[in-house]
Order: sequence, then structure tokens, then C-alpha cells
Amino acid sequence: MAPQAVNLVNLENVSKAYTARTLLDKVSLGLSEGDRIGVVGRNGGGKSTLLRVLAKLDEPDSGRVTHTGGLRVAFVGQHDTLDPQATIRHELVADKPDHEWLADARVRDVIEGLFGGVEFPNFPEGMDTRIGPLSGGERRRVALAKALMSEHDLLLLDEPTNHLDVEGIAWLARHLAAAKPAMLTVTHDRWFLDAVTTRTWEVVNGQVLDYDGGYSAYILARAERQRQADAEWDRKQNLLRKELAWLRRGAPARTSKPKFRIEAANALIAAEPPARDSSELQKFAASRLGRTVYELEDVSYAVGDGSERKQLLKDVTWQLGPGERLGLIGVNGSGKSSLVRLLLGEAKPDSGRVVTGVTVKPAHLSQEVAEIDPSWRVLEAVEKVHSTVDIGKGKTLTAGQLLERFGFAGEKQWTRVGDLSGGERRRLQLLRLLMDAPNVLLLDEPTNDLDIDTLTAFEDILDGWPGTLLVVSHDRYFLERTTDRVAALYGDGRIRLLPGGVDEYLAHREQQLTRPAQARTTKSPTQPSNQVKGSTGAQEQRAAKKELARIERRLDKIAEAEAKLHEELSRAYDGQSGGDYLAAAEADAKLRELHEERLRLEDEWLSLSE
Repeated sequence: MAPQAVNLVNLENVSKAYTARTLLDKVSLGLSEGDRIGVVGRNGGGKSTLLRVLAKLDEPDSGRVTHTGGLRVAFVGQHDTLDPQATIRHELVADKPDHEWLADARVRDVIEGLFGGVEFPNFPEGMDTRIGPLSGGERRRVALAKALMSEHDLLLLDEPTNHLDVEGIAWLARHLAAAKPAMLTVTHDRWFLDAVTTRTWEVVNGQVLDYDGGYSAYILARAERQRQADAEWDRKQNLLRKELAWLRRGAPARTSKPKFRIEAANALIAAEPPARDSSELQKFAASRLGRTVYELEDVSYAVGDGSERKQLLKDVTWQLGPGERLGLIGVNGSGKSSLVRLLLGEAKPDSGRVVTGVTVKPAHLSQEVAEIDPSWRVLEAVEKVHSTVDIGKGKTLTAGQLLERFGFAGEKQWTRVGDLSGGERRRLQLLRLLMDAPNVLLLDEPTNDLDIDTLTAFEDILDGWPGTLLVVSHDRYFLERTTDRVAALYGDGRIRLLPGGVDEYLAHREQQLTRPAQARTTKSPTQPSNQVKGSTGAQEQRAAKKELARIERRLDKIAEAEAKLHEELSRAYDGQSGGDYLAAAEADAKLRELHEERLRLEDEWLSLSE
């Protein structure tokens, strides 16, 4: 019989309120060794408060919080407590000599995962960079690294994926999945929840509801609970059911299927249609937009001056067609936001030209929250744009109906804009964009500050929205849920389509980062020789080197072939010719074959190098 897990934290009849709002109402729950819990719920519903009460950083108004003796808690909140006068070195390794912390594999893994290497390549003075001048995202990484490197029994994380790119989130998920301490995380990143959690707590109306499993299982349980509670459940309008149908079927780019009860899920979605009919939406979008939306012709664009000048795009020919739903990912500073500015005409290319269709009516959701008159009421702020909006397929919504979908129900619609939280203002900004009836949406990190219910409502609207969509985001779930194709900027001045989606991007980035590291290891004069005695002699080493050279030549040829196929895809989607979808399908199939061969060869290359 397996030993019972030790209880780490207990809440007994805990209540907590701010002003007149009760966030926790007589909550009793426990957290044990080995627990991996995700916390979800509406913004402002009490998730962060629950975390701070569990950590004993906030005292409850009533009830009791008990920690097991000697419990070591590592806490990362939305606002760090780093000393602005200290250096990164001091905060992370307490001024230990380099040879001491470099010898600790756990410390090296965290630093390499969050900062791109032990040299801290993106910081002007490396590890000796002072905390004070760092950006919010950089400080966030330091605080997260400090918690992960500490000795702890319980890890409490509040929105840990904020300010992390796709690579950083993938690394953090792997790291936490392999870690032993108990963990509880508040996050709106649904892919991350499925990757690292085995239980879900939903904070709603002052209560904490407990579900087995990660996000996918939680959606199934919520849908089933709602079905049982409401015999007249409207199948076609229920967002939980649509979400469950998408999760169950899975998107092409998803490599792992959600882990929930298959028969129960199938029964709930038996009559549920696919989230969207992409071909129908493309036809309708073409009738609204014509053949041209955005085209780049031999565009080059750089930023900075002198030796600091950085080439973001180099001789790029690329287009975004009518009805396309494209996700854009890339390393920080690779030019994603700059590309959006070029499309909008807010920046001019150094050479080449950007062509915009004559019927294009764009809407841009930037990372900054636009200022709205704080004296306006929420409903007034939306109706000043339009009183109704067309969401496709002949459906219209009033400003009030759309507000309800996005969590502004009842009296909330009459709240002053100045009294809204940051997340609520973000929602309002998004609503105002949609009310203006654009036919092109350019979304730059749209999931920032939005809770899961709001994201689900937004995705439901986008499912039937007949326009062109470009999404720049680190949120894998949102990308896979709302887009049909993914393109990447790797920082080399090119835009590449990725048939394998985010997984292909991560595999390519791992190869990019591994090769230089392997080369440094091989060439370093201080590195000890790895000559193998006995049966593995000089002859076999020469054979291995010869095979390495052969693989590298083949990889170069694959890269050339992929570049040509990407050009074929671009021509196949050429708006002037109307689009050759048969040629596009053939090119896409060849790209997938090359992708699989490249991954196999890269594995061989790494094995031989070792």
C-alpha cells in the first residue's frame, strides 16, 4: 500500500473580503505533497488572493491557515520584491564564485532556460547587470529563476508565463513537470495548465471548486455539470461544449491529446459542428476584401543606428491573403511588432514596398491599453463606436450583448471606465475594436490580462468572423485555437511558414541553439579530450566525422529545399492569381516530409557529436 501524501497546507473556513466584495467565503481545502494544481477563474475573482492566503502573505478575515512544520514556500507574485540596487548575480546566487554555481546542474538548467545561457547574452553587463533599470519582463524572469533555484517544498506561481516567449513557456513546462515539490499556479495559459497540472481549482463566487485533471478534464467536468443542472441546455450556444469539441478533436499542430474520459467527451460533442468552416470563411472574406490584403515585395527593414543597427527583414516577399488566419511567432526582437507596424503604415521599409488592398479596414490590438475617457460608462464607451456589430453569417450583436459575452453583465455595464481593473480595460479595448466592424484584425499579444472565460468568448466570436486575422502571441493554445497556419521570424531577416506549427518552431530553435553550443564544446582548448580507448579508435572517429559532414551537407540541402517550397507556397497563395490550392497542398506535403527528415538527421547529428 502506497504511503499517504503528507498534508502541507490546510485552509479551514477561510474568508477574505476587500471593501464590500467577498473573494473567499468560508473556504476549506488542503494541499499535499505531490499536488500539481492549476487555479482558474474570472479576473478579480480571488485567485491571487487565494495564493497569498495560502502563502501566509495575507491574513484571512476569519478562519485558519495551517502550514506543516518547517514548510519552505517559494512564491512568485505578479509584483516582485527584488532589490533594485542589487545585481542579478546577487539575487540568484548570492555572490557565490562562478565555479560553485556552475557546478550545480539545477542552477545551470534554470539560467539557461530563462536567460538563454550562463553568459546572460541579452543583458549588457551579464550577470552583473543591476536590477533597477531592467524591464518588467526581465525582472519577472529574475524573480522566477530565484524561486525555482531556491530550496522549497511548495511552489506558488501567479501568472508565471507572463513576459515569457513560446520557448520560455515550453522550457518552464518541462522543468515543472519534472520537479518534485508540490506546485500551485494561477494562469490563463491553457496549454501550460494541461502540460503541468493534474488538478484544477476554480475560484468562483467566493468558493473554490475542485476538479481532477488539467484544463481539458476541467472543461469536460464543467460541461457535464452544466448539462446535468440544465435540462434545456442550448447545445449550439454553449461555449464549454464548443471548447470541449475542439479539445477532443485536436488541432493539427497539437502533439498530445487531452487526457479525459473519451466516451463521456464524445457523448457531449456528438452533434457539435467544427469550430469553424475555414474554406467558407475564406470565400466570404474574399468577397469583402478582394484578392489583395497585404503584400510585401522585396522589403528590407532595419532598426537602430551604426554598429547597433539590426536587420529585421531582408528582401522579403510575402503576403497575407483574404480570409487567412495566421499566427506569428519568433524570438524576442526578431521583428514581429515591426512587421505589424509596416503593414499598418506606421513604419516605412528601407527598400521594397508594402501593398495594402483598397478595401482593407484594419483594427490593431496592441500590447498597450489605449486610453479611454475615465468618466465614460462601460456601455457608453462601446456605443460611441457602434451600437451593433456584425459577427458573420448574418448574426449581429448589440453593444450590451457583446459586453455580456465579455464579462460585463448587469450593473457592470454602468461602471465608470476609471474604476476598471487593467484586465477589464483590456477587454473594453478589444470590444471597441470589434464594434468598429474591421475586416482585418492584427492582434499583438491579445491574451495579456484576459481570463480564460473571456478568451473562450473571444475565440467563439473569431470562429465565425469572416476576415483576415494575424495573431502575434506566445499563447500556444490561443494560436492553435484561432489560426490555421503559423509563420515564424527567427531573427535572420526571413519569414518562414511552419507546416508543423509551434512544435516545428521549437525543434528548429533547439537545433539553432544546440549547434553553436556543440561547436564551442568541440573547439574549446580548455575542454578535456573525449578520445575513446579500446575498440573505438581513430578510424571510427574519422568515420563519425565523415558522417557528421554528410549530415550537415544534407541539412543544408534540406534548408534550401524548404526555402524554395516556402516560395512555392507564397506563389500558390498569390492574390493576383486567385490562389492555386492544389499546388499549395503539394508544397505543404513536401515540407512535412522534409521536416520529418530534418528532425531525424538532427537527432543523428547530436548523437554523433556526443
